[in-house]
Amino acid sequence: MRISLLMVGKTTDPRLVSLIEDYRQRLKHYVPFELVVIPDIKNAKALSMEQLKRAEGEAILRFLTPSMDVFLLDEHGREFRSMEFADFMQKKMSTGKDLVLVIGGAYGFSPAVYQRANGKLSLSQMTFSHQMIRLMAIEQIYRAMTILRNEPYHHE
Repeated sequence: MRISLLMVGKTTDPRLVSLIEDYRQRLKHYVPFELVVIPDIKNAKALSMEQLKRAEGEAILRFLTPSMDVFLLDEHGREFRSMEFADFMQKKMSTGKDLVLVIGGAYGFSPAVYQRANGKLSLSQMTFSHQMIRLMAIEQIYRAMTILRNEPYHHE
């Protein structure tokens, strides 16, 4: 069982890159984890919003296999408190299926990606940059792992 955080486009802010890498290193002690970056679409500025979402969607779908449990980070997704998210992660890990959390591009996901997904999760009702969400998502995955091990990182 592997957890993947799939992201469209690379993280460009070096400060965020450093923090994301720190959490990626920490997660290695808990669970097989990988960051997957879907490269930016070439000539994206020449594409309409729908064309760009479709191209990004095709790239996302090429990574996914039918056996993966796929959840999109989406503003209309289910929100959790950290303890609830840890329970969610435990249930998903107990299935033995690879779990993939997907952060889409600036315009969201294509209809084909929504159709493939097993569900949607939201980290907040507020809007954050896609660069920031990457850090927030990996930190919450790490927090969930420490909660499941009763480690002192999370305080109630």
